[in-house]
Parts: sequence; structure tokens; C-alpha cells
Amino acid sequence: MSVIVNTQQAQAWNGPEGAHWARTQDRWNAVNEGFNERLLDAAGITGDHRVLDLGCGSGQTTRLAALRAPQGYALGLDLSGPMLAEARSRAEREGSTNVSFAQGDAQAHPFEAGTFDAAISRFGVMFFADPVAAFDNVARALRPGGRLAFVCPADATLNEWVTAMESLRDFLPLGDFGRPGLPGMFSLAAPDRVRDILTAAGFTAITITQAQAYGTWGQGAEDAAEFLLATGPGRHLMGQAGSRAQDAARRTLTDHLRTYGAADGTVRLRSTSWLVRAERPAGPAGTP
Repeated sequence: MSVIVNTQQAQAWNGPEGAHWARTQDRWNAVNEGFNERLLDAAGITGDHRVLDLGCGSGQTTRLAALRAPQGYALGLDLSGPMLAEARSRAEREGSTNVSFAQGDAQAHPFEAGTFDAAISRFGVMFFADPVAAFDNVARALRPGGRLAFVCPADATLNEWVTAMESLRDFLPLGDFGRPGLPGMFSLAAPDRVRDILTAAGFTAITITQAQAYGTWGQGAEDAAEFLLATGPGRHLMGQAGSRAQDAARRTLTDHLRTYGAADGTVRLRSTSWLVRAERPAGPAGTP
């Protein structure tokens, strides 16, 4: 395991938050899988490509990248021991032989220079303590001309799960919930900030486009409400409220989510993200 500089995030993802994500990985994949193909297409993964998956979690995108590069391989990197344990277990069960996983901090991990053809991330790059340093390290890990592609949440108001949580302001101390913060879920919500960070890290050919997808948050309104309130932010907010406020919040959220019920009874919410693509400059021949 490499040196960890993002200690606050490492503590969170190796504690209850990481354990929660590992236990509920199928549900999180159902929420986010609408972005998978667009992410992999943007990275241009094929053939014998070597792929780095940043903040890989339990490894779904790592395994999908490896399938696109059958003669290559994919390495998933994450801070979370619990999620990496799940990633390794799933890869073994699925017979994925060209994937591996490492516990580490992208900001400080000792990648061999020029190792990867592509680096990807599905909602894993918003939590860097020093994003310029992290992306600079990722650029160094890419070969000259290598591609970076990631998805990160756009403005909170464009994400229906945030709108759902906002319905609870009368009962829970939401405070700055959903507003940009560093590091945090919406730390890269401003495209100009994304462009500035990547430029400072040495990337070029930067494109940022809006992408929307509907994800399944529950098998019904009650199920979706319990899932949202069991997330890290949900647990934190509920823990600051009394039992009456908690009960009222649960009822209010359930009623709010009923309006999103699909014909099959599931609750589907729209997520709006930025699909970001960039390149490490090709440079002269032999550039490390």
C-alpha cells in the first residue's frame, strides 16, 4: 500500500462509509450504471490497452474496462479496504483474469511512469485533497497521448436525489448539503474549475459535456427512502435529529419519492454529471 496523504477520506472509506458501499454495491451500480458505456467510450478502451480505474470502489468499471481490452489489463485503485475486498471477490467469481486491485491514494501512489493507455473514473475523483497533485500524478502514469475520462456530478440542483433530500430541511439540519465543497461530492461541479485543474496538471484536449442518466434507487418509495437515509450523508443528518424528526423525515422523503415511481414500481431518479475527457500531451518520442 502506498503512502496515504488524503487521510480524512481514507478514514471515512475504511470505516462505516466503505463498509456500507461494499454491502450495497449492487444498489450503487444500479444507481450509476447508466454512465458506464459513455465513460468507457470516452476513454477509447480497446484491444491491448492498459487501464487505470481511479476510485474503483468494488470494481464494476474496472471489470468492464478489462472486458474491452481482452489482450490488455485493468488496475483498480481505491482508498477503501472493504470495497477492494469486494472487488477482488467479484472478479474471482466472474473469472476476470486481466484485472487487479491496489489500495492507495491517487495523489501519492508510486505509479511507474507511462504505464497506462487510459485512466477512468466513475464518481471517484471529487474527493482528492489536492486535485492538481492527484491529476498530475495520474498524467505521469499515462503514456504520452494517453487518455483520461471521468464522470463527476454536475450542479446539485440538477440531481433528483439531492432534490429529494432537500425536501427534509424542515426536519434535518441540512446546512450546506449539496453545495460545492473541497473535497466533496460536488467539488467538481463547476466546469471552469475542472478545466483549470486539468490544465494545471498538464492535460490538454479537454472536453466537458453534460450527461444524464436515470438510476434505480429502490424497489418502491419506502425502499428508496431507507436507502437514501442509510448513505453517509443520510446517516450523518439523521444522527443529528431526534426520534420525532427522524420519523417525520422518513415519512416526508417516502411521500416525495412516490412521485418518481415507475410503471414497474421502482423509483428512478435522474442524475446529471459532467463527462470529462482529456489527454496527456504526446510530446517528443521517448518522453517518459
